[in-house]
Amino acid sequence: MNVTLALAPPPDPAAKDTALRHAAQELEASVLTEMLSAAGLGMAREGLGSGGAGEDHFASFLMREHARIMVEAGGIGLSESIFTALKEQAHDA
Repeated sequence: MNVTLALAPPPDPAAKDTALRHAAQELEASVLTEMLSAAGLGMAREGLGSGGAGEDHFASFLMREHARIMVEAGGIGLSESIFTALKEQAHDA
């Protein structure tokens, strides 16, 4: 029985950098989401005019989207630091 193994092409460094950058941006967005939550962005308003249960359920989605937009606009620089560290770690391995 003759079995031929297909070898995968070598990994593309640009694709790996893109994946690392995306992971770093997602981590920064998660940190910013938590910061926005701690600042009370998703808290329901008291009294009249409250959005009710729907607002409570979807506030986390709104905070996450705000965080992603902040990261796309440059964020707080955390994703670039994370990307650099991940790239150095991948290079050392």
